[in-house]
Amino acid sequence: MGLFDDFNRFLENRLEEFLRNNPHLELEALLEQLRGQEEDTLKLIADLQVQEKRSQEQVLSTAQEIQRWHIRVEKAKSLNRQDLAAAAAQREAALLREGNQLWGQMQGVKERITQAKELLRKIQQRRQEVQAKAAEAQTARAKTQAQQPLETSGWWGATSGSFSGHDDLEEKFRRWETDEELEQMKRKMGK
Repeated sequence: MGLFDDFNRFLENRLEEFLRNNPHLELEALLEQLRGQEEDTLKLIADLQVQEKRSQEQVLSTAQEIQRWHIRVEKAKSLNRQDLAAAAAQREAALLREGNQLWGQMQGVKERITQAKELLRKIQQRRQEVQAKAAEAQTARAKTQAQQPLETSGWWGATSGSFSGHDDLEEKFRRWETDEELEQMKRKMGK
């Protein structure tokens, strides 16, 4: 597992570095993550609402059963059938306990719906904030790119060639350093 942990850490570090160097991509990744969370939360709310409806139907059905057994208790008492009245009262009491449990479960589902809706509101608010930041970053990148041709014209043009060479060199070094780190990890795992 050590090799996988090291390699996983290495990849996570490289990803974090890449995202720091490309903040617009980090914002897009965050937006995508927020979209996924929003979809999951909407699905959760829909599932909970189905569960709530089912709970309401169970509570209503149990209440009707309680009412039916209560009428039977009264009828048996009025006809002086204490044996039936006692058994019917026990059934009514059991249904009352079951009804109370169902009611509590329904209230729990309603509370979870409220919490999920609040979470959805927060996710949507965060997504709007990130979208605004992404738009700002896009505008800033567009400005920077629009200014670059001005800066590279004239006597700056002579140095721009060396910068592009520097970028190639930077890329070669990064590739080489990455390969070196991988080799070191392989050597460590080989021991």
